[in-house]
Amino acid sequence: MADPLDLVHLRTLVAIAETGGFRRAADSLHLSQPTVSQHVRLLEKRLKQSLVVKDGRGSRFTGAGERLVLEARKLLTAQDEVLQRFSVSVPEKLTIGSTEHAADGLLPDLLGALRAAYPEMWVQFRIDRSTSLAESVSKGALDLAVVLGGNADQVGAEVGSLNLKWVAASGWDLSTIDGPISLVAFEEPCGLRRRAIAQLDELGQAVTVSAESGNLDGVLAGTRAGLGIALLPFYGAVPEGLREITDLPAMGAIDVRLVARRGLDTEVEDAAVDAVSAHFAGRRRLQGVA
Repeated sequence: MADPLDLVHLRTLVAIAETGGFRRAADSLHLSQPTVSQHVRLLEKRLKQSLVVKDGRGSRFTGAGERLVLEARKLLTAQDEVLQRFSVSVPEKLTIGSTEHAADGLLPDLLGALRAAYPEMWVQFRIDRSTSLAESVSKGALDLAVVLGGNADQVGAEVGSLNLKWVAASGWDLSTIDGPISLVAFEEPCGLRRRAIAQLDELGQAVTVSAESGNLDGVLAGTRAGLGIALLPFYGAVPEGLREITDLPAMGAIDVRLVARRGLDTEVEDAAVDAVSAHFAGRRRLQGVA
């Protein structure tokens, strides 16, 4: 018996046809563009035929690709009809994760929006690091998660952003540093840690990670204790006991994204995306940012 075609890969192929390109398909499916490209390559490997080829600066379907899109639509329609007959449209329980940086003020707004839309639903929250939350969503252990972006392989829908700031204890002074700069950071894997080290390295500054922690409270405590500087995302003002270091280049902002487990009801996902996006838009208005 021949190996079956992967329906996830077929859905990606159809999305490319319907949206008009790999990037738009990635956005509509909440996938990264490299993942979309990989799905197409795996289909081509399985069928031993080219399905999509480059055409100038864009791409186009081959004859085999166009035929497969037609057949894929039939298969996916049949699958969706079966799932609709055997699934409950709205889950009774929803488990949502949030990174520590984004949780402050956000979770009450998100909880209120979901309870208003689905009053019978029980909502449970988990606060953790972005890497752990994204992995839990991919495994189906979490329904939704609000995570920090900033990686090449982006997933989920962008719903807002947080300002990145260099912070240190009140007595820290860059001009007095003779030797490597001490950095307080999250344990690996951590995109913020790598971003901070890369920026300091670009400035010709040697870096030593003087303290690390698996959570935000630990990083803040180490920074307040004067163990080094830290690069962290903030909603607004720097927490008490710290001051922003403006002697180093501004690091801009990091995007906040909402990722959903595969198979979650799209209405629930859309309600969460709207609630989180509205929360960040409201904070921008309060801060006078367009």
